[in-house]
Amino acid sequence: MIIADTGPLVAGANERDFHHERCAELLECRAAADYGRAAELVQQYSNLPLGAVDAFVIAVAERAGATEVATLDRRHFSIVQPKHIAAFTLLPG
Repeated sequence: MIIADTGPLVAGANERDFHHERCAELLECRAAADYGRAAELVQQYSNLPLGAVDAFVIAVAERAGATEVATLDRRHFSIVQPKHIAAFTLLPG
């Protein structure tokens, strides 16, 4: 498991970022499932638009089987359909 700050996640998803190549390589080698799922979500919900960080939170929550997400971004998290449940319970209530 790798714990990543926002910077490498955003750079890995943004081909125009100066650090894109090495961050994308890092994420493909160490966090492939979450990275792939996050990219899938960004594309699927491009009309929102869903950002890379939100997509990674969703991907990790899916993998962990989490049903609750702490967020102030109710717009994105109430629209996205997770794979493992009908909808996340958003906190704080």
